[in-house]
Amino acid sequence: MTRSARTKPAVLFVCVHNAGRSQMAAGFLSALSRGAVEVRSAGSMPAERINPVAVQAMHEVGIDITAERPTVLTADAVKTSDVVVTMGCGDACPYFPGRRYEDWVLDDPAGQGIEAVRPIRDEIRDRVETLLSELGLPVAG
Repeated sequence: MTRSARTKPAVLFVCVHNAGRSQMAAGFLSALSRGAVEVRSAGSMPAERINPVAVQAMHEVGIDITAERPTVLTADAVKTSDVVVTMGCGDACPYFPGRRYEDWVLDDPAGQGIEAVRPIRDEIRDRVETLLSELGLPVAG
């Protein structure tokens, strides 16, 4: 489905395991856009579950991602997204003309404690706020 057929932009966050960075980004975008964006996340090699430290870090800022599950990246998910944000998945993400691609270089929270994950979480929030602004959408408080 193209953007013209949808009423709101679709953003896809992609990382290798879809268990940390992409899930935190999706959680922030869902919360901060208040439903103004169709939010998706996927992984090139999805883990079995979300990183519990990422869940804890998001809980600290009032966002619950416990119900989310790692999802496999599909060409269709990329093709039907307006913006594709990759986070360390390299060439695993298919390319389709007409999509906006960004690569966010972020530390991987896998195997890290909460003290190391908090700065990653905060950087993701900053980048999500910038993305919303670039999309011309307000950032919810």
